[in-house]
Order: sequence, then structure tokens, then C-alpha cells
Amino acid sequence: MSDNLTERAPLLVFGAHPDDIEFGCGGIVAKEAHAGRPVHMIVCSRGEAGTMGTPEIREVESRNAATILGATLEFIELDGDAHLRSSAEHACTLAGAIRRIRPGVLIAPSLSENQHPDHAQLGRLVRDAARLARFGGLRELKALAPHSIKSLFYYALSLEAEPRDLSPILYDVSDEQTLNRWVAAMEAHSSQVRAKPYVEMQLTRARLRGLSAGIGHAIALFPADPIVVDRLEPVATGGRCF
Repeated sequence: MSDNLTERAPLLVFGAHPDDIEFGCGGIVAKEAHAGRPVHMIVCSRGEAGTMGTPEIREVESRNAATILGATLEFIELDGDAHLRSSAEHACTLAGAIRRIRPGVLIAPSLSENQHPDHAQLGRLVRDAARLARFGGLRELKALAPHSIKSLFYYALSLEAEPRDLSPILYDVSDEQTLNRWVAAMEAHSSQVRAKPYVEMQLTRARLRGLSAGIGHAIALFPADPIVVDRLEPVATGGRCF
């Protein structure tokens, strides 16, 4: 496969609710998309259980945010906000999306239990779906060719949601254009950011991660599996400057 970003397999990012992707890893989406990689976002509810904003408003906000980030967006209906269940049926549904989009990399919410339960449930479903997407004998997926991803990463929407048993990789989002797009995408969810300082919280987390690594801002991704390299140069920069 060519090293040209436009010829690489897409990045596929999952969120349980409108705004999850933007708050949790929007800077990564913005940077990848504007570098030329196709990025597709799948949201598995319309936030209908939320206190602020109607499902209709939140869908519009999500579509506006996706445009700012440079990504495409779809909604996949599962059980609805605050009712998401882990099931083979749902895993097959998401595996079908993986086969259809054929990404190289998946990003999903972390599996930590100390967060909105839909986040952890979706993380587990995506993990299972990535496996099922490889299996050619599943009758539910016969219409689509099997597909194997290269990597699955988890993002966290809060400090509490960060996995304690996985060491993160830090994605540098320090450049001004990426930060501006990320902030604009978060602010597109105006029904939410009016209620709590979500933008400030995510920027502060990214700033602390960046400072710890000697850069401006960084978003932590947690690999579901060991990262395999065939030379040390790609991992020659460590996130340690103190």
C-alpha cells in the first residue's frame, strides 16, 4: 500500500453519544482528516436521555461538528441512549459497518467502568466487532467480504475513564490549525458546552499530556493490543521530559 495518506485505509471512530468523539479525540480526527486520510464517524445514539438538547438538535450539532473536522458521519441505532447492551447482534451490526468501510484503524471509547455505562459497553462491542468482521462464516455478514483491521485504540472522555492497565501513546495535536478545528468542533455542540466547561476540561487534559511529553497538546490513545514495529525509529521519541 502506498505511503500517500489519501491511499491509506480509512480511520473509523465510534461514539456512544453525539459529542463523544469530538470531546474525546476530535483533535486526532481533525489532524488525520485534514492530512488527507478518509475519516468516518459512527454515533450509536442521538443523546435522547440527556438533560440538555433534544435528539434533533444534537444530531444537527454532530453533523456540523463532523464537517468542521473533515469527517463523514452516520448514526447507527442500537438500544438508545443509556440503554446500550452488549450483545452478539449489536457486535454483528458494528462488524457489518467495519466490513463496509474497511478501515485500517479503529478508535472507540475505553472499557473503564467508571464512566457513562454506554461508553464502556460500546468499547466492548467495537472490540468484539473487530474480531467478528474477520470471520468469513458468519451468516449475518455473508453479503460483505471479511475485513481485518490493523489496530484498535481506545480514547477516554475523562481522567476516570482512562484505562489503568494500558500505557498510552500520545498523539500530538499542538499545531494551531488542529487545535482550532478541534475547539470549533467541540463548540459546535452548543447545547452541551453551555451546561458545563467541557471544552476547557479536554484542552486542559491535552495540555497536561503535552507538557509531560515536551510538546504543546497531546491526546492519549490506549492500544488494545501490543504495537508491532520492525525498526526503532518510529518510536524513538518518548513522552518524557521531566
